[in-house]
Amino acid sequence: MIESSRRWLRQLGPGLITGAADDDPSGIATYAQAGAQFGYQLGWTVVLTYPLMVGIQLVSARIGRVTGHGLAANIRRRFPRPVLYAIVLMLVVANTINVAADIAAMGEALQLVVGGPEHGHALIFGVLCLLLQVFMPYQRYVRYLKWLTLALLAYVAVLFAIAVPWRDVLLGIVWPKIALTGATLTVIVAVFGTTISPYLFFWQAAQEVEELNADPASFALAHAPEGAREHLRRIKLDTYVGMGFSNLIALAIIVSAAATLHSAGVTDIGTSAQAAEALRPLAGPFAFLLFSLGIIGTGLLAVPVLAGSAAYAMAETFEWKSGLDLKLIEAREFYAIIALATLGGVALDFTPIDPIKGLFWSAVINGVIAVPIMVVMMLLADDPEVMGPFTVTRRLKALGWLATWTMAAAVVAMFATA
Repeated sequence: MIESSRRWLRQLGPGLITGAADDDPSGIATYAQAGAQFGYQLGWTVVLTYPLMVGIQLVSARIGRVTGHGLAANIRRRFPRPVLYAIVLMLVVANTINVAADIAAMGEALQLVVGGPEHGHALIFGVLCLLLQVFMPYQRYVRYLKWLTLALLAYVAVLFAIAVPWRDVLLGIVWPKIALTGATLTVIVAVFGTTISPYLFFWQAAQEVEELNADPASFALAHAPEGAREHLRRIKLDTYVGMGFSNLIALAIIVSAAATLHSAGVTDIGTSAQAAEALRPLAGPFAFLLFSLGIIGTGLLAVPVLAGSAAYAMAETFEWKSGLDLKLIEAREFYAIIALATLGGVALDFTPIDPIKGLFWSAVINGVIAVPIMVVMMLLADDPEVMGPFTVTRRLKALGWLATWTMAAAVVAMFATA
């Protein structure tokens, strides 16, 4: 029984880490804002996005495992250069803003718990994330990232520390009563954008490639189709569990914000740390502490994913060596992008620009730029010249396009009602 459980857990990796990284501090702020502003009426969004998220992440993971290359490398081979440059530029800009917001939120959360200078904490977190990525061997680093996913359970624990009207939660999921105004649609796009985010596509595909490179006996499925069923089954399990975990935490944050902040008339939350501080007088010091520690834990998980996905995309675009298993001297450009994205984010926290105000809007931006990236991914996944005999199945193809058009419809509706 124990050995069977260990075997099952070993199958979890890129999908679990990707799903957990989705609930970064900017995501926490977005979900807290949804719960504070609309109560339980937006719980349905994270239930709806679960199958859509699973579909598009399965597509990205499949592309990485089958081709042995990340998304940017495959886009470079099949699309005009302007398409590649536009996609990678949008990704890098959005990720850097996201890194800045996440590191600032981590610094603010630690300040709430232990005091001290907020910017000093942010600098320490930024440097720590950078050093771990550059100097820690890949396999050990991934093990630590897996353990960090447990930090998100703090948001499930918060639900046990407060009174939750579960009947209202269920009604908000299956029968929401909400007017689709411009403000509502903006929040919905923000929830969709922080749940189905471009950096997750690039990261999971890249991590499948890293898993291949870490095992000398493994080859891309396009070149070694034997054992494909086992690999694709492992990817499916990993993705279903990872995205399920991600959306469960998102729902827990919405519910906890609705049960405390919305019920007390607090309807405007700008940051995840602000949500934690607002919880203290309403739900008690224990709920506040859990919420704050969750921000720090998920930030330590998400910042490397954000910086790393930007680095993978840039390295594949310009055909630089890339991989967390490589030494600094072997992949200087790759690690330079990680450093620029991470330290650039830290630097933004020391400028007059307030990256915290960009938390919510970075989620909206992610929702907008996800649409063209998803279209390109679906075209790649259905191209026999890219995927060989492993083009997406009819069911996965339908689910991937459904996710793409759902995101597109939400964005169009937001702009139409703005």
